[in-house]
Amino acid sequence: MNQRRFVLSVLLMFLLSACSHLAADRDQSPDSNEAAASARQSATEDEKQDSDPLQPPAGPADAGTGEIKAEIGTETDTGATQKVQTDLDEALELCELSQDYWQQGELENAVEALDRAYALILSVDTSDQPKLIQQKEDLRFMISKRILEIYASRNIVVNGNHNAIPVVVNRHVQAEINLFTKGGERRFFIDSLKRSGRYRDRIVSALKDAGLPEELSWLPLIESGFKTHALSRSRALGLWQFIPSTGYKFGLQRNKLIDERMDPAKATRAAIDYLKELHSMFGDWSTVLAAYNCGEGRVLRVIRSQNINYLDNFWDLYERLPRETARYVPRFLATLHVLNNLEMYGMDQVAIDRPLEFETVSVNKQVSLGNVARAIGVKEETLKDLNPELRYKILPGDGYSLRIPPGNANLLLSQIDEMPVSRPPQRAYVYHRVRHGETLSVIARRYRTSVRSIMRANNMHRSNYIVAGKRLKIPQRGYTQQTVKVIPKPQDGQAVNHIVRKGDSLYIIAKQYGTTTKKIQELNNLTTTTLHIGQVLNIFPGKPQAPPTVDGLATYVVRAGDSPFVIARRYKMPLDRLLYLNQLYPGTKIFPGQKLYIE
Repeated sequence: MNQRRFVLSVLLMFLLSACSHLAADRDQSPDSNEAAASARQSATEDEKQDSDPLQPPAGPADAGTGEIKAEIGTETDTGATQKVQTDLDEALELCELSQDYWQQGELENAVEALDRAYALILSVDTSDQPKLIQQKEDLRFMISKRILEIYASRNIVVNGNHNAIPVVVNRHVQAEINLFTKGGERRFFIDSLKRSGRYRDRIVSALKDAGLPEELSWLPLIESGFKTHALSRSRALGLWQFIPSTGYKFGLQRNKLIDERMDPAKATRAAIDYLKELHSMFGDWSTVLAAYNCGEGRVLRVIRSQNINYLDNFWDLYERLPRETARYVPRFLATLHVLNNLEMYGMDQVAIDRPLEFETVSVNKQVSLGNVARAIGVKEETLKDLNPELRYKILPGDGYSLRIPPGNANLLLSQIDEMPVSRPPQRAYVYHRVRHGETLSVIARRYRTSVRSIMRANNMHRSNYIVAGKRLKIPQRGYTQQTVKVIPKPQDGQAVNHIVRKGDSLYIIAKQYGTTTKKIQELNNLTTTTLHIGQVLNIFPGKPQAPPTVDGLATYVVRAGDSPFVIARRYKMPLDRLLYLNQLYPGTKIFPGQKLYIE
């Protein structure tokens, strides 16, 4: 009985939401209807009295009485407004009380509080009080959504049950099964099934930890075919097909060098967070999957205009969704059906790819995957598969966790300092000097580009404001690759040019070339010690300082995580002394396995 009363109340609620203006007139309480009838009767009598030709005209005394009546009417309106506001405030407090009950697991009390709040807002009449109409409608929508969430949580709980997603086979699902098994998408299904082996084990583990059904690990098959670089027409990217805004909402970073939507592990974490949020909103997995595809806002709008029966049968909602979304749930259910019957469809002999194996290394230098691959003796494509989030196959530096084949960490760390710094490709540009009479559209046609591209390249806000003589940067098709020259270490007594890099200082450069900061400043006419990246310094190297005597000193083998400062503090040595004994200078990187002299 309680459940029937609950469903009826939700049905009434949604009908009211769909027909708000009509409901506002019909959903008054008996008392308010009687009051309205009484008001209409009084108005009729007043009209009769006003239209009675035998009624004497109003005199001064009657005018005074009219003023008194007007004042009483104003006071009555103010009192009515206060009464409506008080009722709405009480309804809001009941909503907050319901939320507390729900969080404590007392669903019956939560529903009862919402019923009382809904009955309360139905009893108030805001038709002649515009300021309170929106407040009433906001409360109505809040109660509607809260009841929907409580109803969903009553019936389905996210508990990781393998059968939490029932596989229904109807005509819509059967049509997708036919496409996957004997139609034009059979090859796509088989290839996606092969690629699934690379990532699915880790996805299943993450889903188990989050308490979600394991079947969700097959969502990437219909989303992207288990391709990390899959890009849709709506700019959704990666295994889980996140658009930029949703990816940003769930913590996926995107900049010039990386796009974490293409990282299987990070995108899986974000997808789990999104699915859990949707499940808390809708409750049944079929609706959750539809919302995952087209957005929760679209599904909520359809639900608000839909009969409440959709709670019992998702397929009532199916007909009202966009075509791509409407196919999404049947495609997923068809995928689960085929996977449960691989032998029936002749796919049980498909060779599944092995899971990717790797170890991670923290790299603080902006180097290319090609240079890393040559340093450790593996194929560049192997590193690209392990690190798909790198947009230009260039590490961003700053402690980036690079995935490499197992057993190569020490080799990479020992050679990282010898690798040149890599830069991402830059857009190709030419320059144009504006002549009298030229406009951006004329210039754009000449260089076969667009006005918008020229404006973006020159930080322009108005297309009709260019001045003759101004130099414009015109974007061209293609990109140019920046190269960084690697300066070989100088021989004694040989003059060299040094290009300042990130992290350089006069002290570090002087130690590197066996000279002094003062000599570098004098040779390059520097009045301060400030340097900038790309600056070229002329250096005449001197003889390096004589190496210290290390006879009888103990040695220490560097371990992962060590730094000169940590080692000096561990053995209670001054940092300068440790650096001198080992011919190091501030900023020098050390790597595991390296031997250092200590006192």
